[in-house]
Amino acid sequence: MAGFADKIDGLRPSAGKSAVTMVVPWLVAVGVALVLHFGLKPHLDDYDAGLAMNIGINIILAVSLTIVNGFTGQFSIGHAGFLGVGGYVAGAITYYGSLAIWGNAETHGSVLSERSLHAAEAVAYTAPGDWLFVGAILAGGLVAAGLGFIVGLPSLRLKGDYLAIVTLGFGEIVRVLIQQTRGVIKPGVAWDSAHWWQLPISVGGSLGFSATPKYTSMFWVALLAAVTLVVAYRIKVSTYGRAFLSIREDEIAAEAMGVNTTKYKVQAFMIAAFFAGIAGGLYGHFKSMNPNEIGFARSFDIVIMVVLGGLGSISGATLAAGILTLLPEWLRGAEVETTTLFAAVGAVMLTVSIVRRIQAKRKGLTGRADRRKFIGPAVGAMLIFSTLARGHLPAALQTTIKLGDYRMILYSLILIVMMIARPKGLFGVREIWNVGPWARKARSSTKPAASAGGAR
Repeated sequence: MAGFADKIDGLRPSAGKSAVTMVVPWLVAVGVALVLHFGLKPHLDDYDAGLAMNIGINIILAVSLTIVNGFTGQFSIGHAGFLGVGGYVAGAITYYGSLAIWGNAETHGSVLSERSLHAAEAVAYTAPGDWLFVGAILAGGLVAAGLGFIVGLPSLRLKGDYLAIVTLGFGEIVRVLIQQTRGVIKPGVAWDSAHWWQLPISVGGSLGFSATPKYTSMFWVALLAAVTLVVAYRIKVSTYGRAFLSIREDEIAAEAMGVNTTKYKVQAFMIAAFFAGIAGGLYGHFKSMNPNEIGFARSFDIVIMVVLGGLGSISGATLAAGILTLLPEWLRGAEVETTTLFAAVGAVMLTVSIVRRIQAKRKGLTGRADRRKFIGPAVGAMLIFSTLARGHLPAALQTTIKLGDYRMILYSLILIVMMIARPKGLFGVREIWNVGPWARKARSSTKPAASAGGAR
């Protein structure tokens, strides 16, 4: 027994190595956030900076939903409800807290705050307003996690479409309740005569909550997005993550092996709701909160990011969040000539035909010639040839198409094509470093070689 214990102790990493492994990701997260805020943000205009922060917020939403839909295999389509809860709770705390402390709802932040970045008087790296903002978004995340516990309880008995209906109902309940709230209490007589119990229900109603101080900046978005990624990855590779994945693969088998599926499914909902509330706090201090922004359409957008990236893939959800945030904006003002469009379609058809031929030869599926196999290459070659001969085409075929007029149609078509090409998402259940030729090489190098004595 002593020898066995010594072997076990030898497998444990040293205390110094464990401390470094634990601290380094958080230091990297802070470093990346500082570089993006002070190095990249000054070189971006307001539109590009806002787009970058939208990507970060969507990454938090997509990765947090991956913990439920991807890790545990539950089907939640009410994630925007947690976004709204976190946003309104955090916004109410900073707005009414600022009125109570400073008498106004301006941004009282440091150089880490958006509106104070270029101000000459903002020389401090921390300010009371920053701490109020951080406390507010943490409170919003905790309230959302509490509701996640309530929503997670039905998952003990429901799954699949039935659970989706429950989560959809939760999101709509949140949206309708927010619409029934009162208007925002303004500074002055109304604020002086207001009672404390009026504050939580005075968040703008159907008009939205636009009076929140604008603390959200590139630093806070990048930092919290990095924290979300680190936490999600560490959950995935931990014993908790193994339990989540076992529930997704076979819940009955997981229970037979001693996994407390009740506890883990509720915990998955709470963790996902917490980070969705954090994203809502960032969004509420970046743009105005509006009940229309937290409805079914927003929840469905988040689900698309998770499915497109791959159910269970953190890096896939991150990449999909970036693509689906940038794609509509790129299509908004894009223009293309018809001849260029012909060439692009022709090149795609030729490429697909060549790839399919190569795959068929590798699989030994080189049967007799079929006329239909030549339709794709023929049409592709014709389209490319028509582009080369653009000077001889009719004038009606040499026009410029404004893609912005067909933005949502093209957006939907691109999603359809991507899902047909990758039915399991971009990376499936794996991460980006587990796919591609380098991953196959790493797997082959770790396979034990057969000994000469055993290969008889």
